[in-house]
Amino acid sequence: MMKRISLLEMAHDIVGSYLKPGDIAVDATLGNGHDTLFLAQCVAAEGHVYGFDIQRQALIKTYQRLLEHDLQRRVTLCLASHADMLNHLPQQYYGRLGAAMFNLGYLPGADKTVITQIDSTLLALNTACGLLAPRAVVTVLAYPGHAGGDLEAEQLLAWSQRLDSACFRSEVILSSHDKPTAPRLFVIRKQADLL
Repeated sequence: MMKRISLLEMAHDIVGSYLKPGDIAVDATLGNGHDTLFLAQCVAAEGHVYGFDIQRQALIKTYQRLLEHDLQRRVTLCLASHADMLNHLPQQYYGRLGAAMFNLGYLPGADKTVITQIDSTLLALNTACGLLAPRAVVTVLAYPGHAGGDLEAEQLLAWSQRLDSACFRSEVILSSHDKPTAPRLFVIRKQADLL
């Protein structure tokens, strides 16, 4: 029987194929720190990761995870909305972002009423796309099926379809579970600069 690959693993595989040592990356939604740890490993000691979350608990869990792997010096954690990314990223990194990862919904193990909001998420996505280097990527894991999740996935699809196709390629990868509430992965790839 073939092993089922999760959308999170797929997001990691895709981002891992773009990032290299020395790159700058963003974890737009820290959660429990799994993506942050992965990004810190990808960018190596020469690179840096900026992580965002509005919940202190997410920063604490992420910092503990990084400490376990001695990777905390590669990461700047921001107790802030991902919509405020520009206020926390040094200007020298504008246009140099190798990847940004978004994992929407709520913080596992925390208050399920505190969820990502589509307005701030779309603002953050537009910002992240504007910060990307040529040949860079944004991944967004969305979870229809929880309060607010269906609308979020709908709006994300509409947003991704409006992206400038001369600059970006977007695709949606559906979960192997064939139901409307199954998670989906949005992948936005920035093309090389036109000559």
